[in-house]
Amino acid sequence: MTISAETVQSPAAAHGRAEADASARAARFEALLGDPYDLGNPHGLHALFAADARRTPPAGTEALLAREGLGAEFVPAAYGGRLTRADLLVRVLRPVFRRDIALGFGSGVTSLFAAGAVWAAGSGRQRRDTAALLLGGGRATALHHAPAPADASPHQDRTVTAHAKAGGYRVDGRRDMVVDAERADLQVVYARTAAAPRARSHSVLLLDPAGRHPGHLRHLPRVETLGMRGVPFSGLEFTDCAVPADALVGGAGDGTELALRVFQVNGSVLCGLVTPAVDTVLHSAVRAVTAGRGGPVAKRWRKPLAGVFADLLACDAMATVALRALSLLPAGAHLLAAAVTYVVPGQLREDLEELATVLGSHGYEHASAEYGALGKLMRDLTVAGLGPTGTVLCRSLLAPQLGGLARGSWFAEPEPPPELFHSAAELPFLDYGLIAVAGGGDFMCAALVGSAARLATLRGAGGHIAELAVLAERFVGELRALREECRRLPTSGAALTDPAVIVLIDRYSRVVGAAAVLGVWESQDGSDPFLADPAWALLALSRIGGNLALPVPDLPHDCQDRVFGELVRRYREGRGFGLDTPAPARATPTGRARTATAQVRKGP
Repeated sequence: MTISAETVQSPAAAHGRAEADASARAARFEALLGDPYDLGNPHGLHALFAADARRTPPAGTEALLAREGLGAEFVPAAYGGRLTRADLLVRVLRPVFRRDIALGFGSGVTSLFAAGAVWAAGSGRQRRDTAALLLGGGRATALHHAPAPADASPHQDRTVTAHAKAGGYRVDGRRDMVVDAERADLQVVYARTAAAPRARSHSVLLLDPAGRHPGHLRHLPRVETLGMRGVPFSGLEFTDCAVPADALVGGAGDGTELALRVFQVNGSVLCGLVTPAVDTVLHSAVRAVTAGRGGPVAKRWRKPLAGVFADLLACDAMATVALRALSLLPAGAHLLAAAVTYVVPGQLREDLEELATVLGSHGYEHASAEYGALGKLMRDLTVAGLGPTGTVLCRSLLAPQLGGLARGSWFAEPEPPPELFHSAAELPFLDYGLIAVAGGGDFMCAALVGSAARLATLRGAGGHIAELAVLAERFVGELRALREECRRLPTSGAALTDPAVIVLIDRYSRVVGAAAVLGVWESQDGSDPFLADPAWALLALSRIGGNLALPVPDLPHDCQDRVFGELVRRYREGRGFGLDTPAPARATPTGRARTATAQVRKGP
C-alpha cells in the first residue's frame, strides 16, 4: 500500500491522535500476522523458522507487511509517513519483532536506520526523494565506516573513500558485509573525505545503485552469517564511482556527528524491539513448565521465571524512557541512549541463558514453533548490531563524559519533566535535527535522587514500599560512590582500554537503569494494578543491585509470588510480558486512579 503526503494529516493535527493511531496499527499488524503458534499459519513461527533454516527471506510475510505500508512507519509525518515518535514506532513494530527480529530487519527497519542521516541533515529534496522511495516500498541500507584489520595490506583497506572532484565526488573502496545490499534502492554511505584521521574526516553521501554505471559498482557474494540467516548480507565494491555534489548529506565532514546522532535513535529503537523477542522465549519457558500440568508450577522454576519477567519489564522501562527522551529532551538524551544500549543487550543475553536452564531439552527443538525461539534469538542478537561492536561504541561515548558529570552534574541538576515517564503523556514529535551528541547534563541521575527522596518519606508505611525505599537509597549511595571515583578521572577524558573505567561505565549504566525503573513505577496511574504494585519494581531493582554487588535486602516473602502470578496470568490470557501490553477486552478501567506512590502508602 502506497501512502501519499496528501492522505496523511499534518504533524500539528496528528499530535492528539498519534498514540491511539500507533496502538491501532500495532493491533492490525498483530492480527495480520496471525497466531504465531499455528503450524498452518504462513506467517507463524514455524514458517519463519523454516525460512531461517533455508537461509531465505520469508518472502510472503515481507510482502504482506509491504502491502500494509510498513515502509510508512519509517518516514516522518511531515513527509507523508507515520513516524511521529520513536516510542510509538517501537510500539507499532513490536508484533513483528516479537515473532522474529530477522523479519523486522528484512521487512524494513534497516531502511529507518539508514535514512536517519537524511531525516537529521538532508536537504528538502533529499528528504522528499527518500520519503517517496520508502513510501513506495523501496529499501535503503547504510555503509558505515569499517577500518581494515591491523595486519591488512593497503590494498585490503575496507574503508570507503570519497575524493572531491569537479561537480561532486569519486567513490572508491569496499565493504564486505552490508545488510540488504542487493535489494537496496538507496545506499547511505559514510565515506572518508579527509586523508588524515580526525573528527571531521567522514561525510555522508547518497548513492542510487540503479543510476551507477555497472563497471563502477560491483556486488560481492553473499556472506553467510551465524544469526539472522534469512537476511541477505553481501558486499559492495566501488571503483571510481561518480557521485554528484548534491548527494552530500549536510556538510562535508559531518559524517561522525551524524552517525552519533542517528545511533541514539537506532540503538534505543533496537533495545525496544529485541525485548519483546525475549518475551517469546519467556513464553516458551512458561509453556515448558506448565504444559499438561494441572497443579502448581514447581518452586524451583518460580524464581528464574519471575526474575526474567522482572528483567524484561526493567529493560522495557529503560528503552521506553530513552525513546521518549529523544522527543522530550533531545539535547541530553545521548547519555541515556548510550547507557541503555550498553546494558540492555547484555541483560537480555543473561536472561536467555537463564531461560535455557528452564527449557532444558526443549531448548534444542530448533524447528519447533513452541520452543525454537531460544536458539534462533541467541544466534540473531549479535548479528543485529547488539554485540561487542555496539558495546565498544557505547563505552567510547560514555567514558569521556563521566569525569565531567561527576564534577558538575550529579546531585546538582533538576529532575526531568514527569512526562518522560508517563507513557500516556503527549510529547513533541521526534526531530533528528535537535538531537545533540554532547552536553545537556544527566537528568536520569537527577530522577533517581528525586525518586529516592520521595520514597524516603513513605518508609513508615512498611511492607514493599519500605523495601523499595531502602533499595532506592542504595542506588543513590552507589551514585555517590561513583561521583567520588569519577571525579579522579582525567579532564581530558577516561581511557577506554582501562579496565577500571570499563567497570565505572558498567556501574553507571545500571544506575541509570534503576532510575528508569523507579521513574516508570512512580508514573503509574493505577489503571494497571500490577504495574502500580511495587513488587515488580522491587524484584527488578534487587536484580540490578545484585549485578552491582550492592547490599540488597531480602525480598518480602510474597514479592516473587506476585510477579510470578502475573506472569502466569498473562501467559494464559495470551498477553505479552512488557509494559504496554493491551489489557484484556473484559478489563474496564474506571477512570484515573491514584498514583502508584499514593496507592502504596497503606502498604502492599
